[in-house]
Amino acid sequence: MKTPPKSPFAGLAGLRDALPAGPAPRQDAAPKAPAVADPFGGKVVVSRSRKGRGGRTVTVVGGLRGGDAVLEGLCRDLKKALGCGASVEGETIVVSGELSERVKKWLEDAGAKRVLLGN
Repeated sequence: MKTPPKSPFAGLAGLRDALPAGPAPRQDAAPKAPAVADPFGGKVVVSRSRKGRGGRTVTVVGGLRGGDAVLEGLCRDLKKALGCGASVEGETIVVSGELSERVKKWLEDAGAKRVLLGN
């Protein structure tokens, strides 16, 4: 019978106790999350558009505040809630299809106080 080869690390197990203690972990305050402004601070305008889209109707959500990360998060949540396609284009969210009423209701449920429907 063959004996299994000896592990090169087998002798290191006893050395662990002989090592000096490392530096103590830092006891800093918990990292602060960046303050996220309310993306619905002003009026939010939901409108319908076909211009420059090959005749396809889209719903455009404008008037939202926040950076790209905030808009991307809202877009992702909107897509999941409505089961549709959506993307961020500049300062607006573009939703595939004519979903003005559904988008307005979702925004109001999400905390927007002033949602206006445009054409």
